[in-house]
Amino acid sequence: MSPTLLFSFVIGYFVLLLVVAFWASRNSNNDSFFIGNKNSNWMLVAFGMIGTSLSGVTFVSVPGLVGTNGFEYFQVVIGYLIGYALIAFILLPLYYKMNLTSIYNYLLTRFGVTSYKTGALFFIISRTLGATGRLYLVINVIQIFILDQLGVPFVVTTLVLLLMVLLYTFEGGVKTIVITDTLQTSFMLIGLSVCTWYILKSLDLSLVTAFQEFDQRNFSRVFNFDINASSNIFKHILGGAFITVAMTGLDQEMMQKNISVKNLKDSQKNMMTFSVIMALVNLLFLILGGLLYIFASQHAIDVKGDDLFPTIALNYLPPVISIVFIIGLISALFPSADGALTALTSSFCIDIIGLKRKPEWSEKKQRKVRLTVHFLFAFVFFLAVLFFKWLDNKSIIDIILKVAGFTYGPLLGLFAFGILTKRQIKDKLSIYVCIIAPMLILGIDFLSNVQFYANVFRLEEATVANWKAISHSIFGNFKMGYEILIYNGLITFLGLWMISKKPANA
Repeated sequence: MSPTLLFSFVIGYFVLLLVVAFWASRNSNNDSFFIGNKNSNWMLVAFGMIGTSLSGVTFVSVPGLVGTNGFEYFQVVIGYLIGYALIAFILLPLYYKMNLTSIYNYLLTRFGVTSYKTGALFFIISRTLGATGRLYLVINVIQIFILDQLGVPFVVTTLVLLLMVLLYTFEGGVKTIVITDTLQTSFMLIGLSVCTWYILKSLDLSLVTAFQEFDQRNFSRVFNFDINASSNIFKHILGGAFITVAMTGLDQEMMQKNISVKNLKDSQKNMMTFSVIMALVNLLFLILGGLLYIFASQHAIDVKGDDLFPTIALNYLPPVISIVFIIGLISALFPSADGALTALTSSFCIDIIGLKRKPEWSEKKQRKVRLTVHFLFAFVFFLAVLFFKWLDNKSIIDIILKVAGFTYGPLLGLFAFGILTKRQIKDKLSIYVCIIAPMLILGIDFLSNVQFYANVFRLEEATVANWKAISHSIFGNFKMGYEILIYNGLITFLGLWMISKKPANA
């Protein structure tokens, strides 16, 4: 199909977003940007959060995992459900009780300024890396399958797409993205459903016969009881639960939308509704992955991982399905970027600069600072996407979840210590604990998963062999998985205990 025609649909989709954003951002102010004036509809937030949570990584990477891991990723999804319940009934009541704009204000109240800014800083690092990893994946697909053929460099593609996101988010913030994310989630789910339906039809399969095919190819395996494997059931479920608590419940981007809902009850309904729908959507992505591998086998297509879905959708399916795929893909791209830019701007302005603690600043001056920060984060996104392009890894979802284990671990430890204990810490030392903990875990994880780091950073074979020998002598066949976040949070928790004491009135 003509790359020019495909790209025209990308531009047309953006124009539609711009029109919707312009309509949604009328009469916006700083409160609209940061918390949507506390007037967001919970059903719209729940539906829109699906697109933000799934993003281009789920759209492309999850189907690609099926060829090597079967449906084992669904173990992580089960963990997600547990994590969302913890958020709904433990964290949300806390946030609403304290009437927070930034959730990291909890750390200010509980521990002090250093812990507060440390929490916000780790969120900024975490969300920047996570969002740009997702952004890179989708931009790279558009680049390889469309814009390379038009002679457009990757740098230009990245710059233009980020400018698109800036244009429809710089004014309305949360108030705007609640509406635009709902629109984009709709397009993404339509793309997923249409592609799944067409491939089922082209293979002459029903869902029942498709699962019979999955069984024959060993795709439908869900549970892995090998304790040494990184995808062990307990590692995946626990890892999924704590990843959800950290990446959603302790993440300003995700919570910013939740606390923009009118009241706690509606916010909890939003969270639980969203969690069930997201589990079903992830299952559909896994089913699609199995179908794609069957399709590839029948048509002698030697492609795996992140490249599988776009290769088949754009080269082997009818033009109308290719268009549906592209619209679904870019619908997965924008929510992962717009919400992140808005949340990072909010956190930096409120938590680091202290915008809300400067009553002497006029609304006009606050807006000027906010816009400046917004543009600066867009530039940081640009540089980070280029970094992921340099890495050029074929399974970006593994990198994103691995990074989350390091960067969200200190946040998990800080919040857990504050909620589960009454002890007071030496606030000024908290930043050192939060830096040392992930550094220790990074060293341990490197030894446990030498091959993963070798693939990411393209290490020399001789170096890899030496490190593998050291790793085997220490860990044997054991591999750390997504539960790395738990270890990181636990070390942070223990470190905070060491710099704490009982409260004076205990």
